[in-house]
Amino acid sequence: MNYKKTLSIALMTCILGLNCMPISAHVFIKKPVIQSQVTEYKFTNVNLEWWKNYNDEILEGYIVKAIDNNQDLKIATLKVEESKQNVKMQFSKEVPTVAAGFAPALYKMNGVGNSESTFGYPVMVNYEADIFLKNHDKTKSVKKLHEVSQFNEKAAYIAIASRVGATYFNIVKLDKLISLQNEIIASRKQIYELMKQRNQQGITSTADLIRADKSYVLAMADLSDLIKSREIMLNALAVLIGESPNNINEFKRISYDELVYKKAIPEEISSEIITQRPDYLAAEKQVEKAGLDVKIAKKEFLPNISILGLMFFSTNSLGATMNWTNALSLLGGSLMLPLFSGGAKFANLKLNKNKYEQVLQTYYKTNLVAIQEVNDSLSSLKLDNEKHQKNLKSLNMQRADYKYMQKRYEQGIISGLDLLQQKENLLALDKMVVASKTECFIDQISLYKAVGGKL
Repeated sequence: MNYKKTLSIALMTCILGLNCMPISAHVFIKKPVIQSQVTEYKFTNVNLEWWKNYNDEILEGYIVKAIDNNQDLKIATLKVEESKQNVKMQFSKEVPTVAAGFAPALYKMNGVGNSESTFGYPVMVNYEADIFLKNHDKTKSVKKLHEVSQFNEKAAYIAIASRVGATYFNIVKLDKLISLQNEIIASRKQIYELMKQRNQQGITSTADLIRADKSYVLAMADLSDLIKSREIMLNALAVLIGESPNNINEFKRISYDELVYKKAIPEEISSEIITQRPDYLAAEKQVEKAGLDVKIAKKEFLPNISILGLMFFSTNSLGATMNWTNALSLLGGSLMLPLFSGGAKFANLKLNKNKYEQVLQTYYKTNLVAIQEVNDSLSSLKLDNEKHQKNLKSLNMQRADYKYMQKRYEQGIISGLDLLQQKENLLALDKMVVASKTECFIDQISLYKAVGGKL
């Protein structure tokens, strides 16, 4: 990376008055500190209390950092503000518009040698009388879009928090797997050295020695894959919390052996829970908006009533005081009923009815998908927990068996090679337990996301 070029770009950005961010920032997270620039409702969106069930302040700190710095969340918040301004723009069409100006003029009449000047001060008021509430319904329609953007923002917060949690637990899992893989490598290296000695003594064949060497090399390759996966996960976490990937080696995390989850697995979840999901609520508002749009399309067949008011003050002197003696006023109106538009209004009505049906079907689908995701997440959590308990039971039995083999080795009944092979079997089972335990944690996060954070 060209750091001089990067620094120049950063300095130029600051000079131009744009937001200045550090090129790289170190992450030392010990306690989640709620920063003042993050409003309380954002923490309500992610249900930060639920994340406390893991009893991991480092994880909570990453969630807080993502809420404050994640670019996708900032974009979602900006879209809410954008929709709010659209509501204000639409509402402006419900009230009269007033314009005032200054109109100087120079004129010369026939038969008169000198030209004359005059100064006008027009004031104009224009208002579309919303007798049939068409503009009011349009404002209500735009308000529905604003509500949709708010629910989309909440969904974005839940999704980002879930991704942070899942990524974090995968990193913790990979830390443990890398540690176990190093033990496996050390064990296979010992096996290879023992096989080499036995081959030199003519006890073990060369084919067995080659297989031991191959097993050792494959273990090294597996370690490289695990380290690569962890680095990718750390880079992903950096992006999620809005930090530079240059500092991933300094990212803190809990030890795998300290992972806990205090809350019990629910036996069942009511289907009513889906009514709290932001995507369900957003789909509901979209149906309401589509219904309003059909109503507005019908009102397009009604006449438009406009009222115009004009007040014009005219004077020959720029400094003269405006008064009623030199004022001209006008009040008028119009009622316009379109008689022929080439079928555009009928087409618009049918189009909005069609859109309403599409939105309604999307709403039904959202309902079904929400129920499916809740059921899938709960089933996966229960079944993966059962699998983890079985793996844990197998690991405990293997540990007991390994202790028994250690005693036999101390008694000289089995060789050191046999004991090393038993140790590798134990490490392989330990890796399975690590994977299944982490899968349960990720299933918990999936369930949290499926119920809209209301777990």
